[in-house]
Amino acid sequence: MLKNLFSFLFQRPVAEERVAQYVLREHSRGRALDEILADHFVENRLETPEQRARLLDRPEIVHAFGANDIAALKLPADS
Repeated sequence: MLKNLFSFLFQRPVAEERVAQYVLREHSRGRALDEILADHFVENRLETPEQRARLLDRPEIVHAFGANDIAALKLPADS
């Protein structure tokens, strides 16, 4: 009972789940991660940079794209 009471604290937002599925599906079609993240679908559902950064920390996204690709997107553009 107590376990179910606090389970909401560890659930991810539905929008984040859907975007993660979308990103993985588009990646399987051969698209680059930076291109996918620029899609209106992603930007409309994950409006803040913090939300999009959290998406890049998801294990399934890191696994699909590789840690190097994720790290490159997290670096400032002027570096």
